[in-house]
Amino acid sequence: MEDLKRLLSSSTFRLTLVYMALFMVSVVVLLVFIYWSTAASIERQADETIEAEIRGLAERYDSDGLSGLSAQIGERLRRQQPGDASIYLLANSRFSPLVGNLSGWPSRKADDSGWIDFRLGDDSSGKVHMARARVFRVRGNFHLLVGRNMSELAKTRQTITHALIWGSLIMFGLALLGSVMMNRSVTGRIDTINRASKEIMSGNLARRIPSRGSGDEFDQLSENLNHMLDQIELLMDGVRRVSDNIAHDLRTPLSRLRQRLETAREGNGNEESRMDLLDLALQEADGMLKTFNALLRIARIESETLQSTFTKVELAGLLRDVVELYEPVAEQKSQTIEVAGETLVWISGDRDLLFQAVANLFDNAIKYSPASSAIRAELGTTRLELCDSGPGIDEAEHDKVFQRFYRTDASRSTSGSGLGLSLVKAVAALHKIDIELTNMEPGLCVTLVFDKLMITKPGRQNN
Repeated sequence: MEDLKRLLSSSTFRLTLVYMALFMVSVVVLLVFIYWSTAASIERQADETIEAEIRGLAERYDSDGLSGLSAQIGERLRRQQPGDASIYLLANSRFSPLVGNLSGWPSRKADDSGWIDFRLGDDSSGKVHMARARVFRVRGNFHLLVGRNMSELAKTRQTITHALIWGSLIMFGLALLGSVMMNRSVTGRIDTINRASKEIMSGNLARRIPSRGSGDEFDQLSENLNHMLDQIELLMDGVRRVSDNIAHDLRTPLSRLRQRLETAREGNGNEESRMDLLDLALQEADGMLKTFNALLRIARIESETLQSTFTKVELAGLLRDVVELYEPVAEQKSQTIEVAGETLVWISGDRDLLFQAVANLFDNAIKYSPASSAIRAELGTTRLELCDSGPGIDEAEHDKVFQRFYRTDASRSTSGSGLGLSLVKAVAALHKIDIELTNMEPGLCVTLVFDKLMITKPGRQNN
């Protein structure tokens, strides 16, 4: 009983029944049309045959009179084969049969055109069939009837009627069976997805939805859901990792901040040393605020759609501004910055965000390149490449370095928060820019590949 309720409540089963009903209606309409067209064709052929026989009898009557007409009818009756459907009857003024294969004149009246439809008894089988004929009045007050037995039409109608009934029953049975089978198949696949979903909701995030490998819609749905679950799991791992990294990176500066504030409160030493401690505490607070501001900036870039505010940005001019900003920093380490291929490239984007992303790349290049080394930047029509002379990044970490707070220096002995490349990744994703990392041994090349749809024609730059 429970299975029956579940079957009747299934949308798949109900939908299949709807399609079954539509199919049955279409088949019934088709059979009715066949029935109508076949019956009409048989009636039309019968009328044409009757008209042809009437013309033949009329010619004989015109040439030989009533005696010739009677002889012609008799000759035709003698030539009739078993199963021949032709009907002839010549009667006197009182409608008494003279010549023909009917025992009596039909009781029904003819229409204005002389056509008459009447019942015809079959002496051999006892069956009653319909006949169709045309009647005439012949000179001398005689009556002539020429027609055909319409048993063929009756058989055709009966055959089509039986086919319609049995076809409908068979279609209904097959459709019902198909509905049950389809419902079981679809419900089984849906139940599999539901069971997996319940396990995932209960906390088993490693659970995935199985697929049959058939490549059908359910397999595509399972693959998409599994990809979504992979992404969710990756994001949750990222959230946990970011939380751990925040706690790890901010614990030390918070401890130093508390220690310095506590020392300043105790008031040990002169006023000048106390102010120095407060300045250092402010610097620690500014550093933490800078970290949180960077996180908020990355989150805003990733969550909002800013393309409506995009303007035309000249990358060559932007690159010159970044180089001009970082040349003094590079000179402190006796480094040189080389810029090549300053092609006029314009893309649609946010200049401030692009400037920040390129500046972060230069900042990393200067930080990790040794003293007296060269940093090279090259701008092409579809890409911007920046190469340093540092230790590079292990290929296994190329994707990880864009995660928030991820640092190749596991000991975190170098300065920085691990958010620079995360911001670069967020800006690149917003501008549909692909990032490629290539180890040069020594050195690392970071290549920004612009989307062709973002490249635009030169125009006025809006600052």
